[in-house]
Amino acid sequence: MAILTAEDVINATGGRIVYKNSNSHPFTGVSIDSRTIGEGEIFVALRGVRFDGHDFIYKALERGSGALVNFPPAEHLKGKAIIYVKNTLSALQDIARYVRMRSNIPVIGITGTNGKTTTKELIASILSTKYRVHKNTGNLNNQIGLPLSLIKLGADDEVIVLEMGASSPGDIRELCRIAAPDCGVVTNIGPGHLEGFRSLEAVRNTKLELLDTVKKVVVSADDAFLMQGVSGYQGEVITFGIENKADVFAKDIRMKDRGSDFLLCFGEVNCVEITLNIPGAFNIYNALAASAIGQIFNIDPHDIKTGLESFKGVPMRLEIKELFGATVISDVYNANPASMEEAIKELVRLKKERAIAVLGDMLELGPYAEEAHRKIGEWMSALPIDVFIGVGPLMSTAHSVFVKTGRQSFSVSTAEEAGRILTGLCREGDTIVVKGSRGMGMEKVLEINPVRDVSLNGVNKGAENAL
Repeated sequence: MAILTAEDVINATGGRIVYKNSNSHPFTGVSIDSRTIGEGEIFVALRGVRFDGHDFIYKALERGSGALVNFPPAEHLKGKAIIYVKNTLSALQDIARYVRMRSNIPVIGITGTNGKTTTKELIASILSTKYRVHKNTGNLNNQIGLPLSLIKLGADDEVIVLEMGASSPGDIRELCRIAAPDCGVVTNIGPGHLEGFRSLEAVRNTKLELLDTVKKVVVSADDAFLMQGVSGYQGEVITFGIENKADVFAKDIRMKDRGSDFLLCFGEVNCVEITLNIPGAFNIYNALAASAIGQIFNIDPHDIKTGLESFKGVPMRLEIKELFGATVISDVYNANPASMEEAIKELVRLKKERAIAVLGDMLELGPYAEEAHRKIGEWMSALPIDVFIGVGPLMSTAHSVFVKTGRQSFSVSTAEEAGRILTGLCREGDTIVVKGSRGMGMEKVLEINPVRDVSLNGVNKGAENAL
């Protein structure tokens, strides 16, 4: 990580020393968790709705070398530095900005409704063919996660790739204040987190807060709503797409069970054949966005090809598994109407015999939630889906529509219940999709079953921590 002395922390935050550290060595890292803090790290005592990091300062200081607080502890532990700041979250963000601004290397910011994490990983894979790349850990992309990732910047890093998430207006502007990106990517605009935004226009306006900072932006030419939003931007716009004219585009697309083949083109004459090893037509868009960034950074098209083809996917996102001889599309990290639609499209595309949709509630949609779930039920009713298992009170709305088709339909409360139903009816040759919002824990549908990972990305274990 970046070297941080007590003086650096004070300069970054405007804080003051309450207790001095007798050890003059720099801090070895920054931590917000007293359970996992490393030796020599400085603890940032964050406050949340249900917790206060100040309650764990003494535990943190058993291993850590200091703490950032907004009120000092009652007793001082000898040799531990205590730095007072007015707001510990702001201080964490200010340290991250300090680290970024002194690095003087390019920063790429990625936002959008869907595809942020995959696009970030694809960009990192491409740029790694030429540069040493620093990126978010997992998808730690919010006001806490992004600073924690940025602070880990190494002295040898040459470019920073940061995913930026938002759940309410102003979020992207705040992340841009911290990271100061030079160029950006907006993957798409769709109905996600409407509970915090209230309207699709507010979603777009928030994502496009990125434009106030970056000099270049990469956007989808096939997203008319997004293109309308960038029409007045004074910086350079680089477009990617499949259907509409774009600077970077794909043609001669051939979809496969585990990925796709296509020609990646930078203009009409500069094309290279790509074999993308992650399933889903929407991942071609993510690959195009990443390729546009590769072009900005003067990566040779054949090295862009290497970066794309070496990428094997992100855990919990469109993984291909096997259950009782059936093919399972496990896409359980999160869900909104647009990503749910794409997962169902993939189910229909891969269907060989029966198609089974196991879908959990799409959360954080606010007043749009009931209508969105009803539309999913209506849309699926017109598709060749044989069995529907809805999980949660919102998906019961979709069930009430789908059941009218006369096809098998179930409405249950938990992912475990859905898993037991799936165990009883699944048979060889079926194609199954499992998807829902993170809060629904849809991975539990498959945990009670003997699932085997057969995707090209091998066995993917673990999950990521932030939305």
